[in-house]
Parts: sequence; structure tokens; C-alpha cells
Amino acid sequence: MSTILIIEQVLNGLQFGVMLFLMAAGLTLIFGVMGLINLAHGSFYMVGAFAAAATAGATGSFLLALVAALAAAALAGALVEMVVIRRLYKAAHLDQVLATFALILIFSEGTRWVFGSFPLFLEIPAWLSGPVALPGGILYPVYRLTLIVIGVLVALGLWWLTARTRIGVQIRAGENDREMIAALGVDISKLYTLVFALGAALAGLAGALVGAIQSVQVGMGEPVLILAFVVIVIGGIGSIKGAFVGALLVGLTDTLGGIFLP
Repeated sequence: MSTILIIEQVLNGLQFGVMLFLMAAGLTLIFGVMGLINLAHGSFYMVGAFAAAATAGATGSFLLALVAALAAAALAGALVEMVVIRRLYKAAHLDQVLATFALILIFSEGTRWVFGSFPLFLEIPAWLSGPVALPGGILYPVYRLTLIVIGVLVALGLWWLTARTRIGVQIRAGENDREMIAALGVDISKLYTLVFALGAALAGLAGALVGAIQSVQVGMGEPVLILAFVVIVIGGIGSIKGAFVGALLVGLTDTLGGIFLP
């Protein structure tokens, strides 16, 4: 096997890993802060992909499609948290699993009712299409390289948010002692809604970005959700750094394993 092919597959693994990180980061924040097992997280991935595909089809703008994906997933996350999830914080984990599994079915059937059963396709914009020449004579798709850069930038942004901002302090405090920060005057309900919406928005962004290299279809979030749970188990619940490292490990293992161990 040539060196060029191996390097290309490593880059593919990194790209897959950073997209997994966008899913796992929101999931680990929700699990770490709220103690909630959210099986419906993959549905926000699907919502973002469909919102992006519909917006791009209507406007022809890929950037507007990404904005629409973020907004739609965040709005869906906030509504779900206020209407359903808020009633589950003190419930047993089995109740959380059953309720969020029901949300998967609701989102899937609702999406099928609105968009139909046939896949949608989100085209890569012209300014991100084609290959780029890397050192060593490697030609690699510009879009996939852009996904790696976006994932790294989002990881840095989340680190800054959790480590250097007041909201980040509240999020980290909420992981350790939610009763104490509530007693100190922090509106815990608003904090939970914010964290849930942020996690949903990250999943929606991942769905929109991946939707340009895969088909956008009902149920596309569930296979990714399984790997996202693997990531947060490896990286540690509530850890952004751990989620990033775990996502890269899973992405590289999955991609290179498919090549060397078919």
C-alpha cells in the first residue's frame, strides 16, 4: 500500500474524527452537566442536515445553509429541553432512555412527513470543490480539509467557552454541584436550556457539513450517535478535551481499520 494512500486515509480519519467531535461535544456537555442520557441527540444532527439541504436548495447559498442548520437545531434543542427534557432530570435513567427514544421516532416521522422519504442532496459549493495539492504530491479534497479546520476551530472555541468565560464557569460548576450554583443565584433552568441548545446546534452543524459528502436522509443520526457515545466513554463524561481526543481516536481507528482490516 502506497504512502500517499495511507496519508489520505489518515486525513479521512481526522475528518471523520472532528465531525464525531461535534456530535460528542454536545452529548458530553449534556450528559456531564445534566446527568441526562439523550438518545435523541442524533435527531438534531438530522434536523441540521435537512435544514441545510432545504435552505441551500431554496437560496443556493451554502453559508446560509450552515446558519439555518445551526438555528434550526438550536431551536429544536431548546424546545425539546423546555417541553420534554425538563421533566426528566430527576427521573431514572431508564425513563430518560425511553422518553428520548420516543423523541427519535417523533423526529423521524415528522421529518419524513415534511420532506418525504427520499434522500436530499446538499452540493459542495464551487469555492470548496476540487482538490488541493499537499506536500508530497498528495491531492486532497478542499472540502474535507476545510471540515478538519472547522472541527479544530470549534474545539478551540468550546475550550475557550468552558475555561475562560463566566458561562463556562457556571457550566463546570453545574457538573459538580448544581444545587450550590442554584443557591448562588444562577438560573439553573436557563443554563440547562442554553447547554442543551448549544449541544443540539453543534450536532446540527455536523449534520449539515457531513450532508454535503453523504446523502441527507431520515435516520441518518442514529449510526453516528452510537459512535458519539463510544467517544464520550473513551474521553470521559463532561470533558471537551477528552471528547476531542476520543473522537480522533475513533475516527482514525474506524477509517484505517476499514483499510487495513476489511
